[in-house]
Amino acid sequence: MLIRLGWWAPGAAALLFSAGGLSPAQAQNLTLDQARAAIAPFYDALNAAPGKDAAALVMQATGPTWVSCSGQDECKPRDKVAPMIAGFGKAIPDLKWEIKEVLVSGDRVVVRGEASGTPAGAFMGVPHGGKSFRIMSIDIHTVEGGKLTRAYHIEDWMSAVRQLAAKQ
Repeated sequence: MLIRLGWWAPGAAALLFSAGGLSPAQAQNLTLDQARAAIAPFYDALNAAPGKDAAALVMQATGPTWVSCSGQDECKPRDKVAPMIAGFGKAIPDLKWEIKEVLVSGDRVVVRGEASGTPAGAFMGVPHGGKSFRIMSIDIHTVEGGKLTRAYHIEDWMSAVRQLAAKQ
């Protein structure tokens, strides 16, 4: 079953299943509401707010064996990723990560997101200049028993660097 919000490329569901090695018959069929409920604490963790415990929200959203993969074989466990996500809120105190689109196929949840914010200091080699950025992200989450168990993600951080370094 494929639940669609917005544009979806033909054959994308097969691509999602092949990324995790599951056939459509083996995957749990999440509803859109179940998918949104599973990802909500994770995306809440990505949004900076004073006093927010982002690391605890990551732990709440993920299962004990959850890994975050920024490349095919570049995966980190949640005990390494949770403090990194919490650190984003310190580096970018107004960080906002907005969910723009959610697609569900079996036990996979694809999120097209948009991150924006103004770094509090030097960021990714760019000296602090008070500028803001806005970038796109794509995440593919696997959900089992209401918890995230794997995430593949890509963010357009080079676009953020270009925006922050641009001459006005």
